[in-house]
Amino acid sequence: MTRAFVFPGQGSQAVGMGKDLAEAYPVARHTFEELDDALNVRLSRVMFEGPEGDLTLTENAQPALMAVSMALVRVLRQEGGFDLARHASHVAGHSLGEYSALAAAGTFHLSDAARLLRLRGRSMQRAVPVGEGAMAAILGADLEAVQAIAAEAAKREDGGQDVCGVANDNAPGQVVVSGHKAAIERAVKLAADRGFKRAVMLPVSAPFHCALMAPAADTMAEALETVVMHDPVVPLIANVTAGPVTDSVEIRRRLVEQVTGMVRWRESVVAMKALGVTSLVEVGTGKVLSGLAKRIDKDLSATTINGPADVEAFLKTL
Repeated sequence: MTRAFVFPGQGSQAVGMGKDLAEAYPVARHTFEELDDALNVRLSRVMFEGPEGDLTLTENAQPALMAVSMALVRVLRQEGGFDLARHASHVAGHSLGEYSALAAAGTFHLSDAARLLRLRGRSMQRAVPVGEGAMAAILGADLEAVQAIAAEAAKREDGGQDVCGVANDNAPGQVVVSGHKAAIERAVKLAADRGFKRAVMLPVSAPFHCALMAPAADTMAEALETVVMHDPVVPLIANVTAGPVTDSVEIRRRLVEQVTGMVRWRESVVAMKALGVTSLVEVGTGKVLSGLAKRIDKDLSATTINGPADVEAFLKTL
């Protein structure tokens, strides 16, 4: 069995996340304390107890999700001698999950990843005034069909252009568009008019992974230049290329591109399969990526590790 470890993105957060790990394993508790120290805020308390509104703030959700993933990796290492370089061939992460993947693979120190993600979340939130941007999921349509819808929806009646593009190609029949709110609303109507299964506006706070995020990309470019980065111990399958990357200099560039670029998750999973991966192991809160994997390729095995019982079960497979 050849494993790839994959790490979830925003939307997987939930009040109570990580609490069972902290209670069961000292190394997990210390990981959350390290997170709090890095950010100079008791984010772990928000993770464990809420309120949900605070946890779902982009600047909190992003480092919180990374911290749970890293706590799990450290628990696996301490409890069962898990070694990413020996037990996995690749890592990948969905959007912010790419930072989790890179922290697990030794590119980032946890404290640096936490600070970068807090900045990333804050700068993405501030890039577009509230109410001007939106995202929508187009279900039942393939990437090419949604790209055509987005191109048409970007056109305004006055002859001008709004931003409207594909933000996430998640799985066959699950594609997300992002951009100016009026354009996204036009895209939803176009999808309905063309008979696709469903098109629904998403309850997000900003239009992620589109050209409107350019100010956030500039902020992250500056921040990433100040952080020490190492080559990952296994290749990263990058969101924006759906191909392997092993050089930290290129990874820095891809992380900047990722802020405005499309998350090519479907292609990333296909690429991992082509590289010999037979099993995806989702490490962190939720089971979103495992569900997507089964839709992308039914031959791929997909498992999740997000609590003490999962840890014990996985370690028995090593």
